[in-house]
Amino acid sequence: MQSPLTKTSWRAQLDLWWQELSVFPWRQMAGVLAERFRDARLGVSASSLTFTTVLALVPLFAVGLAVFAAFPVFGKFQDTIQRWLIESLVPESIARQVLSYLTQFSRKASRLGSVGLVAVLMSAVFLMVTIERTLGQIWRLQRQRPLPQRVLLYWSAITLGPLFLGASLAITSYVVTASRDVVDVLPGSIRWLLDSFEFVLLTACVSGLYFYVPYTRVRWRHAITAGLFVAGALELAKKLLAIYLLQVPTYSVIYGAFAALPILLVWIYVTWLIVLLGAVLASSLPELGQPEWRKPDGAGWGFRLALEVLSELNMAKATAQRGFSTDDLAARLRVGPGELRPVLEVLHNLDWVGRLTEQNDKGQARQVLLMDPAQTSVAPLADKLLVWRASAADPVWTQTGLDLIRVATLLPQATRSSTRA
Repeated sequence: MQSPLTKTSWRAQLDLWWQELSVFPWRQMAGVLAERFRDARLGVSASSLTFTTVLALVPLFAVGLAVFAAFPVFGKFQDTIQRWLIESLVPESIARQVLSYLTQFSRKASRLGSVGLVAVLMSAVFLMVTIERTLGQIWRLQRQRPLPQRVLLYWSAITLGPLFLGASLAITSYVVTASRDVVDVLPGSIRWLLDSFEFVLLTACVSGLYFYVPYTRVRWRHAITAGLFVAGALELAKKLLAIYLLQVPTYSVIYGAFAALPILLVWIYVTWLIVLLGAVLASSLPELGQPEWRKPDGAGWGFRLALEVLSELNMAKATAQRGFSTDDLAARLRVGPGELRPVLEVLHNLDWVGRLTEQNDKGQARQVLLMDPAQTSVAPLADKLLVWRASAADPVWTQTGLDLIRVATLLPQATRSSTRA
């Protein structure tokens, strides 16, 4: 029995959650998602991922079979997890055909020699590389994680992923089996509970993708929010596609027995569109509700923003903190964290700004200034963010004298422009 204090606490949390939902900028979110989706050309990225996924489906299933063969204790979960993956992620009208084909192809792939097997598995690795690169573009990242970390991430996804899903789905299978020993037909409450478990499991997988794959800090609540969106959108898309295929059997009439292939291609493309849209949502949530934040206003925006960052960090040298976290810098400069990350990467590569190993209360490393603005030429920064130093741009460099300008002479101007904007 819950105490009155616990009930009050839960009620307060629900009231707070409802207040946040009531003031959430839904219209702004739709505009931001549409703008980011268009600017990042995610429709093209979804097409690329669809092609890569088709090539990697059989290798991934072959690896799954090998993993279950290596761990006999999980062998009885193999059929369960394969059936769940297909039924949960593929429309019901083609689920059985797709599962049958993938099982046949993956078993044949396991008979290949070592060289052939490595060549086939490379397509699965290439899919993971493509996913990581696409998410990096959505989060506007320029750095890639070190090779050892990438190998560990890919190995975990290929080997531990099937085992985790198998163990989770085994619980569902056990509940179903135990229930059928008691009653012939599962009650509606148990069926609803099992459907909810599948929904939560899919949400957890997608949330983990958004949290772990981008090589940057992603808040769990943002990843989970996007995961819930993707899981709900996939369920809705499956039902809509099933209704369309039932009412307009175009693919069945044209392709006959081969209709499963074009339907599968369309569904994979729709799935990747939804997953990438969820990634845009997760990366954009920190910027929502901030209407006063500035947006890029033309050429030279990155150069100007870099000078503003250097100005803020130069003033922070006299404080006890010595620097600011990325979120604090974004708030002080009134820009989104996504706009700030590429500029910080350039400053890190120039060794002008570094990260402190100490962490603030939010768990973010602080950005600190490493160079002396009075002794450093602005030329390297201008070469990266303003005018690329090439023979065609020599007149610009000669007339402006960028080689002779020191960073310190531009910092007060950057501070004033940031204040006026």
